[in-house]
Amino acid sequence: MQILPLRFNRLELHLDLSGALWFPGERVLAVADLHLEKGSSYARHGQMLPPYDSALTLRRLQSAVTRFRPRLLIALGDSFHDKAAASRLSAADAAVVRNLSDQIDFVWVGGNHDPKPPKHLGGRGVAEIDVGGLMFRHEASGVVPEQPEISGHYHPVASLSVRGVGFRQRCFALGGRRMVLPAFGAYAGGLNVLDGAFTQLFPGGFEVAALGKERLHRFLPDRLRMDPQIPTHRVKGF
Repeated sequence: MQILPLRFNRLELHLDLSGALWFPGERVLAVADLHLEKGSSYARHGQMLPPYDSALTLRRLQSAVTRFRPRLLIALGDSFHDKAAASRLSAADAAVVRNLSDQIDFVWVGGNHDPKPPKHLGGRGVAEIDVGGLMFRHEASGVVPEQPEISGHYHPVASLSVRGVGFRQRCFALGGRRMVLPAFGAYAGGLNVLDGAFTQLFPGGFEVAALGKERLHRFLPDRLRMDPQIPTHRVKGF
């Protein structure tokens, strides 16, 4: 099951296996933390990574757009890994972004890595945006939100053991009026949802929907664990 439908504060939302969020009532597609050109940023500091992360991330984004055909695409901040990242995009990758922003309403939510969107790639920049009763922002507000909130920033991942074998996978985290999307970027990495940074966001409890190999898997925190100190292997099916 590539899509997981659910009710979130009386609204129908679909969690997608790609890590994107689909809001069918408003035809809105949201993704978080693309971190484009993270590979080239690391290379500039001597840590050499394969320079294909932007192309892979954008192919996945284009695929999601093709499947859902949104009227509005929201990138929830940290779309670019640093302020100069947009200038390092290859001509082909920049063309993909520009094609998307020419076809649909593309909103760049400002993040801590990229407070202002690059003008030459099109779209419009906002600090946050309210659509259909949902507030879309980069980082969850520090207080209990007055309305349902969709955010990114924390790169949630779930870690657990099944039949003695561990896995660690990106996930959606949701509870109360909050939902935190997984990082969409190929090199974005993640933070365990049992970390205090998450638990303080969900004082009333939360659940996760982990991105598996073929479907999403829902878990409560009591099934999860902190990251082990030794390497783990992905469970078959995840």
